[in-house]
Amino acid sequence: MFVMDGFVCGGEPTETIKITSVKALDDRIMFVTFNSGEERVFDSTVLNGIVYEPLNNKEIFDSVTIDHGVLTWLDGQIDCAPEYVYSHSYEYEHMTA
Repeated sequence: MFVMDGFVCGGEPTETIKITSVKALDDRIMFVTFNSGEERVFDSTVLNGIVYEPLNNKEIFDSVTIDHGVLTWLDGQIDCAPEYVYSHSYEYEHMTA
């Protein structure tokens, strides 16, 4: 048990996941780096629903930004939590030649 911001919480404190960099690739794929330094690949086609339909427009998809560690588009009208991105992405390792 621990206290955070005046609230008593069960379990152990965990580090907040944040996205530190993102690169939009083709076919709604993204290369994402987290504050742990881990690099992962995220297929954003898993983002369903009317709110995410604008991402099918490549110009909008490519305009992704990071706001306080969260992926955002259209000045924050569309966003995706870093925890979701992490849990729905897969590891990426640089290949050396």
